[in-house]
Amino acid sequence: MKQSEGTLEPARVFELTGLVDYAEGAIVSRTLVKQPSGNITLFSFDRGQALSEHTAPFDAMVFVLEGEAEITIGGKYFRLKAGETILMPAGVAHAVSAPLRFKMLLVMIKG
Repeated sequence: MKQSEGTLEPARVFELTGLVDYAEGAIVSRTLVKQPSGNITLFSFDRGQALSEHTAPFDAMVFVLEGEAEITIGGKYFRLKAGETILMPAGVAHAVSAPLRFKMLLVMIKG
């Protein structure tokens, strides 16, 4: 996975989908906000890319911004399209895959 550096400049308007590009055969991420209480990260997934099943110690909310995503949470399958969101609860196994390329915003809540 490719990681872009930097966080968002405060008090400035951004168009989220333009802040991360697609890369052929890759997942690209860019951290927009990193705080002790949580992180906000923007991702782009090329078609066929995936994050294998794993758990996280914190709740995380996914907002699909463009395209379509397949997300499995606790063995239950969901297909999300642009404009839809889902909560992945702490400690529950989840996976993310790209049947089509897509972009998502991930908000991880630590506190």
